[in-house]
Amino acid sequence: MLLSQVGNPDGSITVVAREGKEAHAVKGARSTYDLVRDCIRSGGGDLTSHIAALGLGAAVDLEAALAEGRLLPPITHPDPAHLHLTGTGLTHLGSAATRDAMHQKAGAAEETLTDSMKMFRMGLEGGKPADGSPGVQPEWFYKGNGATLVPPGGALTSPSFAEDGGEEPEIAGIYVIGDDGTPFRVGFAISNEFSDHVMERRNYLYLAHSKLRPASFGPEIRIGAPPADIRGTSRIRRDGKVIFEKPFLSGEENMSHSFANLEHHHFKYGLFRGPGDIHVHMFGTATLSFADGVRTEPGDEFEIEAAGFGLPLRNRLAVEAAPAGRRVDVRVL
Repeated sequence: MLLSQVGNPDGSITVVAREGKEAHAVKGARSTYDLVRDCIRSGGGDLTSHIAALGLGAAVDLEAALAEGRLLPPITHPDPAHLHLTGTGLTHLGSAATRDAMHQKAGAAEETLTDSMKMFRMGLEGGKPADGSPGVQPEWFYKGNGATLVPPGGALTSPSFAEDGGEEPEIAGIYVIGDDGTPFRVGFAISNEFSDHVMERRNYLYLAHSKLRPASFGPEIRIGAPPADIRGTSRIRRDGKVIFEKPFLSGEENMSHSFANLEHHHFKYGLFRGPGDIHVHMFGTATLSFADGVRTEPGDEFEIEAAGFGLPLRNRLAVEAAPAGRRVDVRVL
């Protein structure tokens, strides 16, 4: 089952459940957030069963809603500060050729490895413990909160000081924290973990800066366990023409970490178990147009799709106007 949200002219939200091509409003659901919270509090089982108990109403044309700009992010929080955008990197094996190259490098002498390759090797060796115990922790980064979340079809706006604005096609886990601090996984969605790759390449210690950018996910959340082998396509259109198109892989068959291990190392911090909070955690990728020499331009459209995850995620690239002054001055009280 897939879940999405459609915004209505009166400011209300229609929660939409879809199986196959049939999409219908979920009766009595005020938002995906409220739907999930009610499910958690009812203790009545999984989300699919909860939706079935509520029942489905009128049919909804999701493609028309997307074309009209009425599709919202598939889950939102009433207070954007309580939606957290985060991610992990160096988690994917990549294509067969890239995997071979990575394994060759990972087998090199320890003193010749970069910090990135050392961390990648750590994931290969300890990211999927067979006994289910916590494995090695991954690279982790913070992106922002609900204020930097962009809806499907919206513009991913690069700050005026950015050196690049590039896509990262990823699968994101969607979570809501229960009243007792327990994380509940709602499902998975396509995401665009938009980043500044020129800044990151300048010095790896700029990674944290390069990730402080808007992001988008959806348009739909896939409820339940994800496929072990996820195959999608990432493309960029410029003036209506495709200038980049490449497959991307995700799912545990194509990763050096298990989802459970990545989830453990995020939620082991009490800070991320605040009751009622939403977490959108992006799990990484091995496919970037930047790595293939593409330099994006304002107006370019990113499109990311994957079988079984619903409608494609499309966002345009925009660049923020430069402020009048170059320095942010802090006033003293």
